[in-house]
Amino acid sequence: MASSARALAKELKSLQEEPVEGFKITLVDENNLYDWQVAIFGPPGTLYQGGYFKAHIRFPGDYPYSPPSFRFLSRIWHPNVYENGEVIIVIQEK
Repeated sequence: MASSARALAKELKSLQEEPVEGFKITLVDENNLYDWQVAIFGPPGTLYQGGYFKAHIRFPGDYPYSPPSFRFLSRIWHPNVYENGEVIIVIQEK
C-alpha cells in the first residue's frame, strides 16, 4: 500500500470514529481511498443554516505533498467557490 493510501486510510478512520459536527465523509467507491464524498450540513446561526451540501474530494497519488481538489456538487454561493463548484485555494508562501 502506498504511503498516501496509508495516510488517507488513517485520516478516514479517524473521521469515522470521531466525526466532525456538521460533516459526513464516505468513500465514493469502497475500493478507492482517493475519492471521498462529503455531506456538509449548514451550521446554525449562519446564512447556510438548514442547508445540505454535497461535495467531492479527490486526493492525488502523492498526497500529502500535493493538495486534494475539492468541488461542491450542490449549488452554493461563497466568494471562494467558482460557479462550477470548485473551491478557490490560494496558498501564499512567505
